[in-house]
Amino acid sequence: MSSDVGDAAPAPHAFEFALRRMVKRKIASRIALVALLAGAVFAAWRYYSSEAARTPSAGARGPATTVATAEVVRGDFPVVVSALGTVTATATAVVKPQVSGPLLKVRYTEGQEVAAGDILAEIDPRPFELALAQAEGQLQKDEALLRNAERDLTRYESLRNKIKDGVSGQQLDTQKALIGQYRAAVDIDRALVGRARLDLDYTHIAAPIGGRIGLRQVDPGNIVQTSDPNGVAVVTRLSPITVIFSLPEAKLQSVLKRFRFGESLAVIAYDHDRAAQIARGVLYAIDNQIDASSGTVRLRAEFANEDEALYPNQFVNAELTVETLKEVVLAPAAALQRGAKGPFVYALDGDEKVAVRSVRLGPSDGERAVIESGLEPGQRVVVEGVDRLRDGAKVIVTRPSKGEPSKAGDPAAGKRKEPPAERRAEKAEAR
Repeated sequence: MSSDVGDAAPAPHAFEFALRRMVKRKIASRIALVALLAGAVFAAWRYYSSEAARTPSAGARGPATTVATAEVVRGDFPVVVSALGTVTATATAVVKPQVSGPLLKVRYTEGQEVAAGDILAEIDPRPFELALAQAEGQLQKDEALLRNAERDLTRYESLRNKIKDGVSGQQLDTQKALIGQYRAAVDIDRALVGRARLDLDYTHIAAPIGGRIGLRQVDPGNIVQTSDPNGVAVVTRLSPITVIFSLPEAKLQSVLKRFRFGESLAVIAYDHDRAAQIARGVLYAIDNQIDASSGTVRLRAEFANEDEALYPNQFVNAELTVETLKEVVLAPAAALQRGAKGPFVYALDGDEKVAVRSVRLGPSDGERAVIESGLEPGQRVVVEGVDRLRDGAKVIVTRPSKGEPSKAGDPAAGKRKEPPAERRAEKAEAR
């Protein structure tokens, strides 16, 4: 019984050994498979890399690519900075009553143009007429007392000269003091009369400035007070008018240098969508400090605004022309490409091929760019189809689909010319 157990014991060790050999073989086969796949991937990468390196020359030998071109020109280029601005009136006045009382009349029409001094409303003048009459009566009374005191002084002095000790010195001094009191009273009365007349004049409420009047603030029959914050009307001067906008401090020096030397810097106001020009003006003033929180400085431009196209608190896009570069090389912005070595363009080399030309850029306005080096006027550059080009590729120059950009300075470049309705109908029938 014991011998049978001893003979059967080694069997589990043999099975474990066989299982380990099987696992090792599977691992080895998987490692070999991974290595084989890695080698295949590496070989494919090397192959396609070499093919990609030969692509430019292959592209040059391949079929020609249809492109549109534009001519590089020489011309003037305005350097502008843009910012969002707010229209502000040159003067705004809240017309408030200077005296309190019942409002009898409103003489203006809402929205009308008024001049400085025009009567806009009237307050009941009767209480102020009575106050003026009272002040004038008190003035007349005190003037009469003054004249009588002066005559008494004259008699006292005459009597003292004729009769020695006829009038004492104390009596003369008292009379002179009384005259002084009456003169002071007359001065006070005259001031009160002037104030009463001024209050009476204030019952006619006049426009303090010229401009366009707003909506009515109060109706006749109401009691108006000098403390009313809204007043009876608001007058705003719309011509001229100003626009306040901010400029980054990095661009401040170029503006200051020209503004302080008296140059007239043009500012154009566009609508909110930049779709239309609203008005043209000039830079009027520059603030005396930079906003530390935003790193900008505020500027004020002035516009004639004779047509009143600009309205207070309106948001506009302001474009300030800092300077105009004269006779510089200009290329369309659509031709500019970016590469590892910097900006470049595809230029025609004269034999229906294109060549890569590295360029150094100056200012740009989104449609044109100043080329400081790399291109000359008269050269043609590709503006459409550049994504299919390589250095030395063959091209076929055709009219672009969005208007012929024949000149870099042509403002009409890039606009689609719609065919006449008759031609569109003929094409539809042909289909």
